[in-house]
Amino acid sequence: MPIRFLTAGESHGPELNIIIDGIPAGLELLPEDINKDLLRRQGGYGRGGRMKIEKDQVIFTGGVRLGKTLGSPVSVRIINNDFKNWDVAMSQIPQDLNNPQIKEKIDAKYVSKVRPGHADLAGSVKFAHEDIRNVLERSSARETTSRVVSGAVCKKLLNTLNINVFSYVLRIGSAAVDTEKLGSDYAELFKKAEMSEVRCPDSNVSEQMKQVINETRTNGDTVGGLVQIVAYGMPIGIGSYTQWDKRLNGRIAGALMSVHTIKSVEIGLGKQVSETVGSKVHDQIRVDSNWKGKSFRYKRKSNNAGGIEGGMSNGEPIVCTVATKPIPTLIKPLDSVDIKTKQNTQAHFERSDICVVPAAGVVLESMLSYVLADAILEKFGGDSMSALLQNYNNYLNYTYNL
Repeated sequence: MPIRFLTAGESHGPELNIIIDGIPAGLELLPEDINKDLLRRQGGYGRGGRMKIEKDQVIFTGGVRLGKTLGSPVSVRIINNDFKNWDVAMSQIPQDLNNPQIKEKIDAKYVSKVRPGHADLAGSVKFAHEDIRNVLERSSARETTSRVVSGAVCKKLLNTLNINVFSYVLRIGSAAVDTEKLGSDYAELFKKAEMSEVRCPDSNVSEQMKQVINETRTNGDTVGGLVQIVAYGMPIGIGSYTQWDKRLNGRIAGALMSVHTIKSVEIGLGKQVSETVGSKVHDQIRVDSNWKGKSFRYKRKSNNAGGIEGGMSNGEPIVCTVATKPIPTLIKPLDSVDIKTKQNTQAHFERSDICVVPAAGVVLESMLSYVLADAILEKFGGDSMSALLQNYNNYLNYTYNL
C-alpha cells in the first residue's frame, strides 16, 4: 500500500516510536500539526491519572527538513514522562535480582491476575509469558498515541486536498443525542463538539453525559458510548469494487475495528438498513439544478449509504458510527483468575479511566484519515505533493465535466 506505519514502545517504557512510510515530499509538516491532536486525545471528561502525567509532544527524527517532508520515512518519537518511575521494572537490560531494592521494584510490577476484557489471558498464553506485565504494556491503549501521530500526518495531507475528517460523541451510557435532529452541517457539529468536555455537539446532552460519568465513577464502574466520524470533501471513485480487499468500506471498517475499545462499526444507516425497505434505504440521484461546472453534477436526496457504494466513495460525506465498550479495568475489579497460583481471584487494578469515548473519537479520526490518505495515494500516486495535487485536480476536473 502507498502509506504504511509501524509503531513501537510500551506504555511505561522510555518512549514511543513511529515510522510513517509513503508520505510524498513537500508536505508542510510542523510539530504543532500533530501535537494539537495529541492534546485532544488526552482530554475529555472521565479520563484517568495517566493523562496528568504525560505531556505528549512529538520529536521528528527523520523524514522532515525545514518544515517539509522529504519523501523518505517520517520518524517520530514521544517521550514517556512516567518512565522515570518505572526505569528499573521496565529496564531494557538485565537487572541484579540479588539486590533486594532492585528485586522489590521489579516484583512490585509483577502481574499474574488477568483482567477480563483485556489482552491479558490470551496474550500470556500466546507468547508464553508468566508475567502479564509483558502483555499489558504493549496492549495498553497508550499505543493509540502513536496512531494519532500517524493519523495527524495523514490528516494534514488530506487537508491540502480540501478533505476534512471530524468526529463527535453521540452517546455516553444512557445519555444520547437525538440523531433525527442532528442535521448534516458536519463542520458546525464538530465546532460545537470541540467546545464540550465530552465532545458532544449538544450542550444539554453534554451535561447529561457528564452526570452519567460522575455516577459511574461513584459506582466504581466504567462506561462506553457511540462516536460518529465524518470525512467531508471526498471525491467520487476512491476505493474499488474489483477485489474484496480494495473495497473502501472494508478497509475503513477494519481500521476502525482495530482500535482497542471498538466493538462495532456502522457506515451510513448501518444496521438500520435491516429494519426497512429498499425504497427508503437507497439514496436517490438527481441532476443538480445549480450546477455550474465547478462541482460534481449529480447529487443525492439523502446519504443513507454513508458516502460509500460498491466499495467506493460516491461523493457524499463518509459517515461512520462506532461503538466503544466500557474500559475493562474497573476500580471495583471483576472476578478473574491468578495464572500463577491457579486460584480464583479478582482482576488486577492499576489505574483506569472511567470513560474514554471523547478521546476515542480522536483516535478514530486518525485511523479514518490513514485509510483515506492511503486510498487517495493509491489512486493518484505522486512522489511529491506537487505531483499529487496535479493528478488530483485533473481528476476533479474530469468528474466535474461528466
